[in-house]
Amino acid sequence: MKPAPFNYVRADSIEQAVEALAGSSDGKVLAGGQSLIPLLSMRLAGPSLLVDINGIAGLDEVRADSDGVHLGALARHADVLANTAAREVQPLVAAALSHVGHATIRNRGTTVGSLVHADASAEMPLILLLLAGSLDVVGPRGRRTIPAESLYIGPLESSLEHDEVAVEAFFPALPPMTGIAFEEVARRQGDYALCGVGAVVEVDGGHVRSARAGFMSVHDVPVVAELTEHLAGMSLSTQEGRVVLEAAVEHAMGALDPAADVHASEAYRAHLARVLAKRVVAAAFSDATHRAATRPAVGSEA
Repeated sequence: MKPAPFNYVRADSIEQAVEALAGSSDGKVLAGGQSLIPLLSMRLAGPSLLVDINGIAGLDEVRADSDGVHLGALARHADVLANTAAREVQPLVAAALSHVGHATIRNRGTTVGSLVHADASAEMPLILLLLAGSLDVVGPRGRRTIPAESLYIGPLESSLEHDEVAVEAFFPALPPMTGIAFEEVARRQGDYALCGVGAVVEVDGGHVRSARAGFMSVHDVPVVAELTEHLAGMSLSTQEGRVVLEAAVEHAMGALDPAADVHASEAYRAHLARVLAKRVVAAAFSDATHRAATRPAVGSEA
Protein backbone atom coordinates (compact mmCIF):
# COMPACT_ATOMS: atom_id res chain seq x y z
CA MET A 1 0.00 0.00 0.00
CA LYS A 2 0.95 3.63 -0.33
CA PRO A 3 0.57 6.26 2.40
CA ALA A 4 -2.47 8.51 2.38
CA PRO A 5 -1.75 12.04 1.09
CA PHE A 6 -0.03 14.39 3.54
CA ASN A 7 1.70 17.75 3.59
CA TYR A 8 5.45 17.81 4.11
CA VAL A 9 7.72 20.34 5.83
CA ARG A 10 11.50 19.98 6.05
CA ALA A 11 12.39 22.07 9.10
CA ASP A 12 15.68 23.94 9.34
CA SER A 13 15.33 24.66 13.05
CA ILE A 14 13.50 23.40 16.11
CA GLU A 15 11.47 26.59 16.13
CA GLN A 16 10.30 25.96 12.56
CA ALA A 17 9.39 22.37 13.40
CA VAL A 18 7.40 23.46 16.46
CA GLU A 19 5.62 26.16 14.47
CA ALA A 20 4.62 23.66 11.80
CA LEU A 21 3.34 21.15 14.36
CA ALA A 22 1.41 23.86 16.21
CA GLY A 23 -0.54 24.50 13.02
CA SER A 24 -1.70 20.91 12.75
CA SER A 25 -3.65 18.78 15.19
CA ASP A 26 -2.23 15.48 13.93
CA GLY A 27 1.23 16.28 12.58
CA LYS A 28 4.05 13.74 12.97
CA VAL A 29 7.80 14.23 13.27
CA LEU A 30 10.05 12.33 10.88
CA ALA A 31 13.50 11.46 12.22
CA GLY A 32 14.71 7.93 11.43
CA GLY A 33 11.33 6.85 10.11
CA GLN A 34 11.86 3.15 10.85
CA SER A 35 8.60 2.96 12.81
CA LEU A 36 6.62 5.78 11.22
CA ILE A 37 7.08 4.99 7.52
CA PRO A 38 5.76 1.40 7.78
CA LEU A 39 2.73 2.68 9.69
CA LEU A 40 2.09 5.25 6.95
CA SER A 41 2.55 2.67 4.20
CA MET A 42 0.07 0.31 5.83
CA ARG A 43 -2.24 3.24 6.55
CA LEU A 44 -2.23 2.46 10.24
CA ALA A 45 -1.36 6.13 10.67
CA GLY A 46 -2.59 8.96 8.48
CA PRO A 47 -1.26 12.34 9.65
CA SER A 48 -2.11 15.38 7.55
CA LEU A 49 1.42 16.75 8.04
CA LEU A 50 4.90 15.27 8.22
CA VAL A 51 7.63 17.45 9.74
CA ASP A 52 11.11 16.27 8.74
CA ILE A 53 13.76 17.28 11.31
CA ASN A 54 16.73 15.67 9.54
CA GLY A 55 17.92 19.05 8.28
CA ILE A 56 18.32 20.52 11.78
CA ALA A 57 21.98 20.81 12.74
CA GLY A 58 23.28 19.61 16.11
CA LEU A 59 20.60 17.01 16.87
CA ASP A 60 22.82 13.99 16.18
CA GLU A 61 25.03 14.41 19.26
CA VAL A 62 26.03 11.42 21.38
CA ARG A 63 27.62 12.72 24.56
CA ALA A 64 28.72 10.83 27.66
CA ASP A 65 29.89 12.50 30.85
CA SER A 66 30.03 11.71 34.55
CA ASP A 67 26.27 12.27 34.87
CA GLY A 68 25.20 9.95 32.09
CA VAL A 69 24.56 9.60 28.37
CA HIS A 70 22.90 12.38 26.38
CA LEU A 71 21.42 11.52 22.97
CA GLY A 72 20.20 14.04 20.44
CA ALA A 73 17.00 13.44 18.49
CA LEU A 74 18.92 12.40 15.35
CA ALA A 75 21.46 10.12 17.04
CA ARG A 76 21.21 6.84 15.14
CA HIS A 77 21.09 3.55 17.03
CA ALA A 78 24.30 2.41 15.32
CA ASP A 79 26.19 5.55 16.34
CA VAL A 80 25.09 5.19 19.96
CA LEU A 81 26.02 1.53 19.95
CA ALA A 82 29.48 2.29 18.54
CA ASN A 83 30.21 5.07 21.05
CA THR A 84 32.79 3.70 23.50
CA ALA A 85 32.29 6.46 26.07
CA ALA A 86 28.53 5.91 26.15
CA ARG A 87 29.05 2.18 26.60
CA GLU A 88 31.38 2.76 29.55
CA VAL A 89 29.20 5.36 31.27
CA GLN A 90 25.95 3.38 30.95
CA PRO A 91 26.49 -0.14 29.56
CA LEU A 92 22.81 -1.07 29.74
CA VAL A 93 22.09 1.24 26.79
CA ALA A 94 24.46 -0.67 24.52
CA ALA A 95 23.34 -4.04 25.91
CA ALA A 96 19.77 -3.33 24.85
CA LEU A 97 20.60 -1.52 21.60
CA SER A 98 22.39 -4.59 20.29
CA HIS A 99 18.94 -6.27 20.15
CA VAL A 100 17.22 -3.43 18.28
CA GLY A 101 16.13 -4.46 14.80
CA HIS A 102 18.67 -5.37 12.16
CA ALA A 103 21.80 -3.50 11.09
CA THR A 104 19.96 -1.58 8.38
CA ILE A 105 17.35 -0.41 10.87
CA ARG A 106 19.99 0.57 13.44
CA ASN A 107 21.86 2.56 10.80
CA ARG A 108 18.86 4.77 10.14
CA GLY A 109 16.61 4.51 13.19
CA THR A 110 17.01 6.97 16.05
CA THR A 111 17.00 6.12 19.74
CA VAL A 112 14.94 9.17 20.65
CA GLY A 113 12.46 8.29 17.92
CA SER A 114 12.03 4.85 19.45
CA LEU A 115 11.41 6.43 22.84
CA VAL A 116 8.71 8.72 21.46
CA HIS A 117 7.07 5.92 19.47
CA ALA A 118 6.39 4.34 22.89
CA ASP A 119 6.14 0.75 21.72
CA ALA A 120 5.95 -1.58 24.72
CA SER A 121 7.70 -4.24 22.60
CA ALA A 122 10.71 -2.00 21.96
CA GLU A 123 13.91 -2.08 23.98
CA MET A 124 14.75 1.57 24.55
CA PRO A 125 11.53 2.75 26.23
CA LEU A 126 12.09 0.03 28.83
CA ILE A 127 15.72 1.04 29.35
CA LEU A 128 14.84 4.72 29.83
CA LEU A 129 12.24 3.74 32.42
CA LEU A 130 14.46 1.20 34.17
CA LEU A 131 17.29 3.74 34.51
CA ALA A 132 14.95 6.55 35.57
CA GLY A 133 16.05 8.64 32.62
CA SER A 134 14.25 11.54 31.00
CA LEU A 135 13.31 13.14 27.71
CA ASP A 136 13.67 16.83 26.85
CA VAL A 137 11.05 18.27 24.51
CA VAL A 138 10.49 21.71 22.97
CA GLY A 139 7.11 23.22 22.17
CA PRO A 140 5.41 26.60 21.89
CA ARG A 141 5.58 26.92 25.68
CA GLY A 142 9.34 26.36 25.75
CA ARG A 143 11.53 23.45 26.78
CA ARG A 144 10.58 20.92 29.44
CA THR A 145 11.92 17.66 30.82
CA ILE A 146 9.65 14.64 31.06
CA PRO A 147 10.77 11.96 33.57
CA ALA A 148 10.56 8.46 32.14
CA GLU A 149 8.01 7.49 34.78
CA SER A 150 5.63 10.10 33.32
CA LEU A 151 6.37 9.46 29.65
CA TYR A 152 4.41 6.30 28.82
CA ILE A 153 0.68 6.59 29.33
CA GLY A 154 -0.77 3.91 27.05
CA PRO A 155 -0.18 1.65 24.05
CA LEU A 156 1.97 3.60 21.56
CA GLU A 157 1.11 6.74 23.52
CA SER A 158 3.46 9.15 25.24
CA SER A 159 2.82 12.31 27.23
CA LEU A 160 4.30 14.60 24.56
CA GLU A 161 1.88 17.23 23.32
CA HIS A 162 1.07 17.20 19.61
CA ASP A 163 3.07 20.41 19.06
CA GLU A 164 6.23 19.32 20.90
CA VAL A 165 9.46 17.93 19.44
CA ALA A 166 11.67 15.56 21.44
CA VAL A 167 15.22 16.94 21.27
CA GLU A 168 17.30 14.94 23.76
CA ALA A 169 17.18 11.80 25.89
CA PHE A 170 19.18 11.32 29.08
CA PHE A 171 20.23 7.97 30.53
CA PRO A 172 21.86 8.31 34.00
CA ALA A 173 25.35 6.90 34.48
CA LEU A 174 25.82 3.50 36.09
CA PRO A 175 26.59 4.06 39.79
CA PRO A 176 29.60 2.37 41.42
CA MET A 177 29.07 -1.17 42.77
CA THR A 178 26.20 -1.65 40.33
CA GLY A 179 25.69 -4.24 37.61
CA ILE A 180 23.37 -4.61 34.65
CA ALA A 181 21.96 -7.33 32.43
CA PHE A 182 19.52 -7.54 29.56
CA GLU A 183 18.01 -10.46 27.65
CA GLU A 184 15.10 -11.01 25.31
CA VAL A 185 13.47 -13.82 23.37
CA ALA A 186 12.45 -13.25 19.75
CA ARG A 187 11.56 -15.64 16.96
CA ARG A 188 14.47 -14.29 14.94
CA GLN A 189 17.32 -11.92 15.81
CA GLY A 190 16.06 -8.40 15.18
CA ASP A 191 12.35 -9.25 15.36
CA TYR A 192 10.16 -7.69 18.01
CA ALA A 193 10.69 -9.54 21.26
CA LEU A 194 8.10 -11.94 22.63
CA CYS A 195 9.45 -10.87 26.02
CA GLY A 196 12.45 -8.93 27.27
CA VAL A 197 13.84 -8.19 30.72
CA GLY A 198 16.51 -5.79 31.95
CA ALA A 199 17.89 -5.53 35.48
CA VAL A 200 19.98 -3.17 37.59
CA VAL A 201 21.45 -4.47 40.85
CA GLU A 202 23.61 -2.61 43.37
CA VAL A 203 25.71 -4.57 45.86
CA ASP A 204 27.45 -3.89 49.13
CA GLY A 205 29.90 -6.42 50.50
CA GLY A 206 28.71 -9.15 48.15
CA HIS A 207 25.05 -8.71 49.04
CA VAL A 208 22.20 -6.95 47.29
CA ARG A 209 21.73 -3.35 48.29
CA SER A 210 19.07 -2.52 45.70
CA ALA A 211 17.54 -4.32 42.73
CA ARG A 212 14.92 -3.66 40.10
CA ALA A 213 13.85 -5.37 36.92
CA GLY A 214 12.05 -4.06 33.86
CA PHE A 215 9.76 -5.97 31.50
CA MET A 216 8.97 -5.30 27.83
CA SER A 217 6.42 -6.87 25.50
CA VAL A 218 4.29 -8.21 28.37
CA HIS A 219 2.10 -5.17 29.07
CA ASP A 220 0.71 -2.24 27.09
CA VAL A 221 3.53 -0.08 28.50
CA PRO A 222 6.98 -1.02 29.81
CA VAL A 223 6.88 -2.04 33.47
CA VAL A 224 9.57 -1.77 36.16
CA ALA A 225 9.36 -3.86 39.34
CA GLU A 226 11.21 -2.82 42.50
CA LEU A 227 12.79 -5.92 44.07
CA THR A 228 14.85 -4.31 46.81
CA GLU A 229 12.41 -5.10 49.61
CA HIS A 230 12.70 -8.80 48.84
CA LEU A 231 16.39 -9.09 47.95
CA ALA A 232 18.19 -6.57 50.17
CA GLY A 233 20.96 -8.25 52.14
CA MET A 234 20.88 -11.43 50.06
CA SER A 235 23.67 -13.03 48.06
CA LEU A 236 22.13 -14.35 44.87
CA SER A 237 24.98 -16.80 44.40
CA THR A 238 23.68 -18.95 47.28
CA GLN A 239 20.82 -21.43 47.28
CA GLU A 240 18.94 -19.29 49.78
CA GLY A 241 19.39 -16.25 47.56
CA ARG A 242 18.07 -18.10 44.52
CA VAL A 243 14.97 -19.20 46.46
CA VAL A 244 14.32 -15.63 47.59
CA LEU A 245 14.86 -14.37 44.03
CA GLU A 246 12.24 -16.77 42.73
CA ALA A 247 9.75 -15.50 45.31
CA ALA A 248 10.61 -11.89 44.42
CA VAL A 249 9.98 -12.54 40.73
CA GLU A 250 6.63 -14.17 41.52
CA HIS A 251 5.66 -11.06 43.44
CA ALA A 252 6.71 -8.86 40.51
CA MET A 253 4.53 -10.89 38.15
CA GLY A 254 1.52 -9.39 39.88
CA ALA A 255 2.24 -6.06 38.15
CA LEU A 256 2.20 -7.65 34.69
CA ASP A 257 -0.69 -8.42 32.39
CA PRO A 258 0.71 -10.58 29.57
CA ALA A 259 -1.44 -10.51 26.48
CA ALA A 260 -1.91 -13.21 23.87
CA ASP A 261 -1.41 -12.52 20.16
CA VAL A 262 -0.51 -14.45 17.01
CA HIS A 263 3.09 -14.81 18.25
CA ALA A 264 2.63 -16.08 21.81
CA SER A 265 -0.04 -17.08 24.29
CA GLU A 266 -0.58 -15.30 27.59
CA ALA A 267 0.81 -18.32 29.47
CA TYR A 268 3.93 -18.48 27.31
CA ARG A 269 4.69 -14.78 27.77
CA ALA A 270 4.24 -15.13 31.52
CA HIS A 271 6.59 -18.12 31.51
CA LEU A 272 9.21 -16.16 29.55
CA ALA A 273 8.92 -13.22 31.95
CA ARG A 274 9.54 -15.48 34.96
CA VAL A 275 12.48 -17.32 33.43
CA LEU A 276 14.16 -14.22 32.01
CA ALA A 277 13.65 -12.17 35.17
CA LYS A 278 15.37 -14.75 37.38
CA ARG A 279 18.19 -15.18 34.88
CA VAL A 280 18.73 -11.47 34.24
CA VAL A 281 18.60 -10.34 37.89
CA ALA A 282 21.12 -13.06 38.80
CA ALA A 283 23.35 -11.94 35.90
CA ALA A 284 23.13 -8.30 37.01
CA PHE A 285 24.13 -9.38 40.53
CA SER A 286 27.16 -11.24 39.11
CA ASP A 287 28.05 -8.20 37.02
CA ALA A 288 27.81 -5.96 40.08
CA THR A 289 30.00 -8.21 42.25
CA HIS A 290 32.57 -8.40 39.45
CA ARG A 291 32.62 -4.62 39.05
CA ALA A 292 32.93 -4.21 42.82
CA ALA A 293 35.81 -6.68 42.98
CA THR A 294 37.73 -5.01 40.15
CA ARG A 295 37.02 -1.43 41.18
CA PRO A 296 40.23 0.49 42.01
CA ALA A 297 40.71 1.13 45.72
CA VAL A 298 40.10 4.65 46.93
CA GLY A 299 43.28 6.65 46.67
CA SER A 300 44.98 4.28 44.24
CA GLU A 301 46.60 5.57 41.08
CA ALA A 302 44.66 5.36 37.83
